[in-house]
Amino acid sequence: MAFQIVVNLIIAVMWMLLSETYTVSSFISGYLLGILLLLLLNRFIPDTFYMKRAFKIAGLIILFIKELILSNIDIVKLAYARKPVFEPGIFALPTELTSNWEITLLANLISLTPGTLSVAVSRDNTHLYIHAMHIDDIDDEIKSIKNTFEKAIMEVTR
Repeated sequence: MAFQIVVNLIIAVMWMLLSETYTVSSFISGYLLGILLLLLLNRFIPDTFYMKRAFKIAGLIILFIKELILSNIDIVKLAYARKPVFEPGIFALPTELTSNWEITLLANLISLTPGTLSVAVSRDNTHLYIHAMHIDDIDDEIKSIKNTFEKAIMEVTR
């Protein structure tokens, strides 16, 4: 991936130099030309096309923003209810993530979402302990996290 980014930057700079226009728009058009060339010559490059991962990273960011907004709405509903019914608790989330970076990213995304907090990681890195402000069903919470954050993280990192 890093090799493709460097090649793309070299193509953009070469485009600027050959067209003899040293502007940002010339660099951007050269960069877009580089993306097109890398896409066309993808079978000769050993790694997968790097823009696929960039789109998956953007998808993870959009997913986090969506979950952030939805959880904020849920917390506001709980806070402004006349007779709030909270069922806080801690549950263990079994995770398929293996590297420390992936587990840290998942823990941070969970902690940054209102209403949930990552408490601990098991010694063997197979479970993440999460405190939730309101738990209806533990299995639904586990499936929700696994189908959103964990799935998106695995798409980005693998």
